Order: sequence, then structure tokens, then C-alpha cells
Amino acid sequence: PLEQIEPHIRRLWKARLTDREIVQELQNCIDTTQYGIGLTKFVEIHNSLGLCRTRQQAHTPESIRAAMIELRAMYPKAGACEMVSLLFHERNLSVARRVVCEYFAMFEPGLIQQRKASRLQWRHFWAAGVNYIWAVDQHDKWLRFSLALHTGIEPFSGRILWMRVWHTNRNPQLILSYYIDTVWQLGFMPLVTQSDPCTENFGIANAQTMLQQMHDPALSGFVQHRWMCKKKNIMPEIAWSQLRCRFTPGFEALLEQGVEAGWYDIDNTLQLMVFRWLFILWLQQELDAYKDCVNNTQKRRDHNKVLPHGIPQLIHTSPEDYAALDFKVMVNPAALNDVHELYIQSTHPVFNLVPTVLANFIEDHYNLLNRPAVTRTSVWAVYRQLLGILQQQVAMPPLLASIKADFLDNSDEDVPLLLPGEDLPFHETGTHYYMGGVGGGRGLHESAMIV
Repeated sequence: PLEQIEPHIRRLWKARLTDREIVQELQNCIDTTQYGIGLTKFVEIHNSLGLCRTRQQAHTPESIRAAMIELRAMYPKAGACEMVSLLFHERNLSVARRVVCEYFAMFEPGLIQQRKASRLQWRHFWAAGVNYIWAVDQHDKWLRFSLALHTGIEPFSGRILWMRVWHTNRNPQLILSYYIDTVWQLGFMPLVTQSDPCTENFGIANAQTMLQQMHDPALSGFVQHRWMCKKKNIMPEIAWSQLRCRFTPGFEALLEQGVEAGWYDIDNTLQLMVFRWLFILWLQQELDAYKDCVNNTQKRRDHNKVLPHGIPQLIHTSPEDYAALDFKVMVNPAALNDVHELYIQSTHPVFNLVPTVLANFIEDHYNLLNRPAVTRTSVWAVYRQLLGILQQQVAMPPLLASIKADFLDNSDEDVPLLLPGEDLPFHETGTHYYMGGVGGGRGLHESAMIV
């Protein structure tokens, strides 16, 4: 039945698989004893769903110009391959790379000359399989806007598990909530988590250790978290570097526009609160779209890379198709609930964009404006309109005065690390060393190796 396979078709279509590859994957999603699907029938189905291939859409440089102008405003440094991906994921346009190159030659000839090779530093990273490690890290480049980012990466597949923006990334309860939300969604956890040695990661270290020990008492006494020093938390650093190159330029320019125009001053409490209330949720939607695009786009082939080459989302969900091991540990929901109740206080102020009373006040006046849509082109206009109506309210000064100082300080506090606990074994020999959690931190046994 179409209603059963349509979600799978759309998921695989988003990964940009060919018709034959999708038909092959669908065999794993349907009861083949009762149903079957062939290439001809699948083509009829995806056409009926409005999913058209590149040749069917038959785009030209002129036909994509309007979409390109909008996207180039936010992604000014994107190359041809990335623009093909952005057109597909953000505008549902399937465009040949040749057409995008023709567009650049026709409308942006000067930018082609600006492309230069960057000097990169090679770093070795080994991964035994999917979910053997989740690496987490924070990003502070936007703190001047009162915006703090955090991400979690599955290194083997390259899948971005989460990429979140909030008004802080230093509160252990908040950071732990990202990890727990992901475990809830997936139903499993990795063998080991890893991060920089910062106190905001103590919550994840505690939760990962406690959950692992609940499921395997033999791990008692060992912290199931790696503390990475000297820039060795490689995969999140790569993710941030790519974000800075691909996502940041356009959005940072948009944020700077409000600061330079005098619309937003981080030291003005009302402006700060309205900015948080309006911008953070909108930026989260943009980051979710970026994450979705990255997870469903095959990375450029690299002869130095021995990990599977493919769609990160598919490698992570179907590692057996890539002859890869999966080290996920299924999590008992009751155990996850216990950890959540132990380490996370749901009423903590850090989980509020702004204080509740003020949030309700802003929401009421946003409704009076008929809830205008927040987009890349309208966000500052909506902000100024909302700020203007709030500044006219007599109740605003005493309301702002009632905001507790500790909320403006991001309500960050330390969480003690579980005691007692020893770090996982660490053995470094020259430049080659194992940092995973397989075999109690000693790696795969010979019997488990894949030849």
C-alpha cells in the first residue's frame, strides 16, 4: 500500500538515490511475501507523488536564477556541488551540476576567480564501526550575539546527531538534554562518548557511564567517556569548520546587519529578550535544515579515507549494507527515565528562552501582530515591529526589572563528575592509537575483525 511505503520513498529520495537503488532498498521495507515493486511501477509512483528527476525538471541557468539569488544571499561561498544540494533540499529543484556551473559562468564570473585552495592539516582518526563513539563539542563564535551552539557527531558515518543553538552552551543539564533527546529518538546509545575536558560535558559523561553500567555491570568502575585534549576531538572540529565555511557567512552577515544598524544591543535587556525569543527558534529551524542537508548528501570521495563512502544517514541506519559493524547499545526506556530524573530538572530556567512571565507577554503582543511569518528576509522587520510595540507598554519596565540576574547569567552551574571512576585505558604509540570503547577500551579482538 502506498501509505505504508511513501515515508520510505521520501526518505530515500531525500538521500538522492537512483531509482534502481531505491527499489532495492524498498525490498527491506515491505513484506515481500505479499507485495512487490519493480522499477516501472516505482517510476509511476514517484511521478504521482510529484518527485521528478533532473531530466524531467529540465532546468536552465535562467530558470534557477530566482532561487539562486535567494540562496546565494545566505550561502555566498557555496560551490557548484553544494549549490546543487541546496537547490534540492531547500527548493526541491533537481538541477544538474553542469547547469549550476553555467549559471556561475554567466552571472557570477568574478567569483570563480576567487576560489583558492585552503591549507589543511591532516589528522588521523580511526573508527571501529557505527556508534562506537559519539563526539560532542560546543561552538562559541556567536556569543557576541548571545547565541551558543552545540553538536553531537557519529564519526564513522559522519552523521550529525544534533546541532543546537541556545542562549548558552555551558549548562550541563542543557547539554545532557541534547544527548538524552537523541537517545530517546534513536532508542540506543554509543559505546563511548567523547568531548573536550570541560565541566558542561560532565552531565553527558555521568549519564553515559551510568547507562552503560546499568546494561553491563562489568563496566563498573570505568567512566564511559573520553576526555580529548590538545584539539584531538577531531570530528566536531571538522563539523564546525564546515559550518563556518558553508552556513555561517550568510547568516552572520544577517545578524551583523541588526547590530550595525543599532537595532540590537546585547546590553539592552529588552532587545536581548526579544532577540532570543524570536531569533533562536528560527535559527534552530535553519540549522535543522542544514543538518538534514549534510546528513543526506554524499561527501566528496577522498582516497585518504578508508571509512565507507556514502550518504551519512544511510551508513548510520544501515551499516550492514557497507560491511560495517554496529556497536549501538539498546537502552531500556526505564533506565533512561531514571537518568533523566536524576540529572535534569525540567523546570530549570536554562530551558526557557526568556523568563516565563516575559515570554507570555511577548507572545500576547506577537499575536496582536497576527503572528507574522519569520523568514530570512523578514526576521529583522518582525523583530523591530515586535520590539516597537513592546517598548510602548507601560508594564514593560517593571517586568524587565523583575527578571532575575541569574537568568541573564545563563543559569550555568557545575555538575559533579561521578565518583569513583577510572578513565578508559589509553595507549598511545607514536601517532597511532585507539580511542574507542570496544573491548573495554582495548579495541577489537582478532575474532571480530573483518577481513
